[in-house]
Amino acid sequence: MYSHIEKSIDKVAASLKNLSGEEIGKAINLIHSVYERDGRIYIFGNGGSLAIATHWVSDFNKTVFSHNLTKHSKRFQAIRLPTTEEELSAWANDVGFDMVFAGPLQNYLHDSDCVIAISSSGNSPNIIKAVELAKSRCVPVLGLSGFDGGKLHELADVSILVKTEPGDYPVVESVHNTVLHLLTDYFQHYFDHAIENDQKDI
Repeated sequence: MYSHIEKSIDKVAASLKNLSGEEIGKAINLIHSVYERDGRIYIFGNGGSLAIATHWVSDFNKTVFSHNLTKHSKRFQAIRLPTTEEELSAWANDVGFDMVFAGPLQNYLHDSDCVIAISSSGNSPNIIKAVELAKSRCVPVLGLSGFDGGKLHELADVSILVKTEPGDYPVVESVHNTVLHLLTDYFQHYFDHAIENDQKDI
């Protein structure tokens, strides 16, 4: 039992250490540029990745400015797609499961926005279809993938790849969650510091 626990922890730790700091930095710059132009961040994934996307939206929208709720009126706008399970099932049933992300996305997407696509394999057809839609409209894509990265790794403008053996979902999803928490933590500290400096200049 303890050897299994140690092995599991070591695998996640090794994957975290092997992440590209450069790509994470690019992801931060991408999200910040969307904020500056008052765009929106659309995020989506299947299964566990959808749960990760949903958690990140609730965390990111609330947490970044939580220390400064009355001091900063401009906020991030992060939106999980589809926005409801009803919409997901309607697209899947009436049009096809490959359109559950691209369908809603085409209703909302503007050139000021960005897309965050999460897929452990990087090859989910519904993820790739939404990514291709974003790229056809010159909207930047941040891809979070695993294994060998698949098509998502090739298509994404910024790609955070958790390189593992095929099928190692627990490690990939754990690291994806950590990366998204890192982004939330970074922007909370960034704006805390910025607001603190603004107050000193008054």
